Amino acid sequence: MLSTWQQQSVLVTGAGGFLASALCAALVERGAQVVGIIRDSAGEQLLTLRGIRHRLHVVHGSIVDYHLVERVLNEYEVDVVLHVAAQALVGAANRSPLSTFESNIRGTWTVLEAVRVSRPHARVVVASSDKAYGEQPQLPYTEASSLNGRFPYDVSKVCTDVLAQSYARTYDVPVAITRCANLYGAGDLNWSRLIPGTIRSVLLDQAPLIRSDGTPERDYLYLQDGVDAYLTLAARVDEPTIRGRAFNFGSGRPISALALTNRILAAMGSTLEPRILGQATGEIDRQYLDSSVARRELGWTPRVTLEDGLMDTVGWYREHLFTPALPGMAMRQAVAG
Repeated sequence: MLSTWQQQSVLVTGAGGFLASALCAALVERGAQVVGIIRDSAGEQLLTLRGIRHRLHVVHGSIVDYHLVERVLNEYEVDVVLHVAAQALVGAANRSPLSTFESNIRGTWTVLEAVRVSRPHARVVVASSDKAYGEQPQLPYTEASSLNGRFPYDVSKVCTDVLAQSYARTYDVPVAITRCANLYGAGDLNWSRLIPGTIRSVLLDQAPLIRSDGTPERDYLYLQDGVDAYLTLAARVDEPTIRGRAFNFGSGRPISALALTNRILAAMGSTLEPRILGQATGEIDRQYLDSSVARRELGWTPRVTLEDGLMDTVGWYREHLFTPALPGMAMRQAVAG
């Protein structure tokens, strides 16, 4: 895949985020010329931690600013757009739906319209989510399942997904869509998420908190497998059989919040007992993906087991959690699950 990206100009939106910063790291290692849009200076933290801040161009601004996005596309002669920027937390979306819709929906049509006008041949990958499927009578989700999201975050991803399909169908923009399972790995600083929140609690010698009753099941995908999914799809998005389509990327092995917490505790050699709060509302009980289409048509398959992924992830937080590079990050107890 190295030659695929040599000297390609790639725009990554939300470049300071958990997934986006990992995409930036993978791209610069493959020889791409990377430009990232970041809303504010705090977004550069992960790029610095990943050792790549000096290896890409950073533009500060919002993805809902059409003129800024259009300028970046033109000035950097962008060949590929990885549109990852979003308000990505389910709980935050429930508390603040308007800002979520603004970022996730308006941000998506802004990026797509700027591509259509300024760089109509640029390959685009848009981040949807397994949450767009909502609650389904049958599991696992397949790409043929309806987009049935009902809660604010889920709805925002339904709109993101359908907007991308519309631009492919109506304007022939070379765009495809990822529907990923819950990503985890090094660098996730959203402590309300189950895996980083639990790891941080253990490192602080605090009982991890599970905000649900512990039974909700989710599909977890290791970060590097997610990065491979995006780059694999981006390399082929202008093929007639790929353009305009959505692809599932997940492990297909759901695990409950309590079972996953206990695995993390075991991996860290901890005797702490999780506290189950039973307070979570507005979330679906069971979600997991069938990724057989991606395996068959893209040749993509997850390579990292949950056990190995958790060990690598724990190692990263042990190394970085208490360093000056994460000021204040270790001071608040996590509530996850």
